Amino acid sequence: MFKLLLPLGLLSLFSLFVGVSPLSPASLLAGDPEALNLFFTSRLPRLFAILLAGAGLSIAGLIMQQISQNRFAAPSTTGTIECAMLGYVLSLVFFGNGNQLWLIFGVSVLGTLLFVTLIQRIQFRNAVFVPLIGIIYGSIIDAGATFVAYKYDAVQMLSAWAIANFATILRGDFELLYIAIPIAIFSYLYATRISAVGMGKDFATGLGLRYQHVVLIGVMLVSIMSASVVMIVGTLPFLGLLVPNVVSLYYGDNLRKNIPHTAALGAALVLICDIASRMIIFPYEIPVSMLVSIIGGLAFIVLILKGQKHV
Repeated sequence: MFKLLLPLGLLSLFSLFVGVSPLSPASLLAGDPEALNLFFTSRLPRLFAILLAGAGLSIAGLIMQQISQNRFAAPSTTGTIECAMLGYVLSLVFFGNGNQLWLIFGVSVLGTLLFVTLIQRIQFRNAVFVPLIGIIYGSIIDAGATFVAYKYDAVQMLSAWAIANFATILRGDFELLYIAIPIAIFSYLYATRISAVGMGKDFATGLGLRYQHVVLIGVMLVSIMSASVVMIVGTLPFLGLLVPNVVSLYYGDNLRKNIPHTAALGAALVLICDIASRMIIFPYEIPVSMLVSIIGGLAFIVLILKGQKHV
């Protein structure tokens, strides 16, 4: 774990001093009012948002893979993120704003639960079919959300809401992401039950567990975390797919043991992409989701090819 925390700490420190507006340790130590205001209003909140979003969404992907019994499953390949976007559009249409958290969370939970129920009833001979069907399922939900957005002239708001960008994060904008901390703690304490569900319904029932109850809790954890990230920073495609697979490759399949590693690696990956997004065409920024999509998409292709070789 120390091997991940040390680089993460160094990257975090470096991130605080990268940006268009100049900021240096010397100016902070000297008590410069402008430097302190920039630090506490923008740079520090941005760093916290990056770490919480990366860690939370990666843990959500790890849980999703356990409850769906498929290592290709993730919030971006099971329709979870698209359902959150649909909830946001419905919030705009019926309430005039996208601040109805209960509606966004509710649609995300119901949509994800529907997908999990679907794949559990269909016995796929090839595990690769699960994420492919999930992507199709998500595309249908996304098309429905876009249609509603077109009908009520909310396409621009939906598009801006969906693209991940930490540049606009300020103090007071990101605090909902702190929900990642209790979700991570609860997941760690609940890991034994989630792992049992990952072994199959008969195995979990044989241990005296209420299978559907555990699955529902897992889906709620995934949906709430995913919806929170999408609401605050936008979509980070394939993050929940890539990070848990890399962690399991090096540390095995012990869920409780993998949760801290997954959180640290997910936070580090998003932080690296965010720093790169600020430096590639400095002083301009590119959306961090673009870099995450490239890395995650390539990793997804590699995982599919490896999965086909073992079929």
